[in-house]
Amino acid sequence: MSDRFILQNQLTAYAETGLYPLHMPGHKRRLVPSPQLSAPTLWDMTEVPGVDDLHEAEGILADAMARTAALHRAKRSWYLVNGSTCGLLAGIRSFAKQGATILAARNCHKAVYHAAELGCLSVKWLTPPVLREHGVYGSLSPQQVKAALDETPNAACLVLTSPTYEGVISDIRAIADLCHERSVPLLVDEAHGAHLGLFPGWPESALHLGADLVVQSAHKTLPSFTQTALLHLPEGSLADPDEVERQLDIFETSSPSYPLLVSLDGCTGILREDGPALFAQWKTALAGFDQKAQKLRHLKVLGHGSDEIGHHPDIFDFDPGKLPVFTAATHWNGASLAHALRNRFGFETEMACGPILLAMTSPADDPAFLERFADALVLLDGESKPAPFPSLAVLPKPGPARLPIGRAIAMPGEAISLKEASGQVSAEYVWAYPPGVPLIAPGETVTPEFLTLSAALEQSGTALHHSHCKKPGFLYILKDPVPNLA
Repeated sequence: MSDRFILQNQLTAYAETGLYPLHMPGHKRRLVPSPQLSAPTLWDMTEVPGVDDLHEAEGILADAMARTAALHRAKRSWYLVNGSTCGLLAGIRSFAKQGATILAARNCHKAVYHAAELGCLSVKWLTPPVLREHGVYGSLSPQQVKAALDETPNAACLVLTSPTYEGVISDIRAIADLCHERSVPLLVDEAHGAHLGLFPGWPESALHLGADLVVQSAHKTLPSFTQTALLHLPEGSLADPDEVERQLDIFETSSPSYPLLVSLDGCTGILREDGPALFAQWKTALAGFDQKAQKLRHLKVLGHGSDEIGHHPDIFDFDPGKLPVFTAATHWNGASLAHALRNRFGFETEMACGPILLAMTSPADDPAFLERFADALVLLDGESKPAPFPSLAVLPKPGPARLPIGRAIAMPGEAISLKEASGQVSAEYVWAYPPGVPLIAPGETVTPEFLTLSAALEQSGTALHHSHCKKPGFLYILKDPVPNLA
């Protein structure tokens, strides 16, 4: 029997034993929720003898995770079935106890903000430089990290996102060295970089550059189901694996989905056997896209075509698997370009936000379709009209924090008109999803920049989500005046 799908084979063998399931799940492997789910139903188990327990793994799941760790060259890897979110929550909590102070890049996913909320953490935000011509953040610089470490000697950890949603990578090795000089652990949200460091020709993973914990979403760029992710412990890490496991017991479901675990193990098997060929084909397909993208004159694709990363001093490195298209010099915006690509060419892109459209690629892509995508962009580029869309940062510079997020959430609030909100203290999060990075967080002062940017994003067709206030044109703010306690 092939060892490509070890966990799947074991679960199938277990299902064929004839044991009657007087246990969860309720479908009893007989009543299939949907005809298309017949095979996963056979593998949808609970923690019974013979199929191991994710939270006390010592059998087939322990073996599967060890095989994945070997592929990624990690000391240890944990399977996550609650996405990268649970890895971030558990990782931050393992480093930062209740009420601690942490350092974090401002362009982190909202899960990092939620970790601060749950732990009543104080956060010193580090805002990366903005690429003004593109409206996205560049790399977090080692100089910024050094300054923050100097100002916050009691920091429990540093959390940053690399690569970002748009593919921007920071200098992890230099940042890790600075952190470790102060014995400060580094947690890297590498959710969009599960493919990094696996095969030649791609940027290295933070896992091999000095990070202490690395979280990856396998489902984003690798052949694995939605909601599957990995938490890696590198060699020489400052993290305590026992504490990480304790926090995973808190933040990850106690009833993990075996079909999702099969997906993670199967992804490992595919990459072990076919990874080099798949990744080589991926690189070739992207090179074909680049060649055609050279014809673009108005639309820009960051790091592709004529847009070389070396032209951007605020970018340390870049993930070539991301295709961020920028419309600022044209009459298009992200939403209208996405609409044209969908309705005229049959492409559904990942995200449209303000002047940005993001297309994501993976080793499973058909090279012919990437060339067709380039052809579509060139055609739409030729239709461009010189009606510039305002150049925007995807995130505004945060206003002064008056309270830690956890304190602000617990205080009374009220909804007021956005026209009256400047100078008030927010009692809610506001974000565009994707990418799920808050524009403002509870406890922060509402600035004119936030109000202007929010209005411009909505006018461009970007839907903004409020964690509390659902009334259009309103914001939930703290009801009573508060001292500066951040």
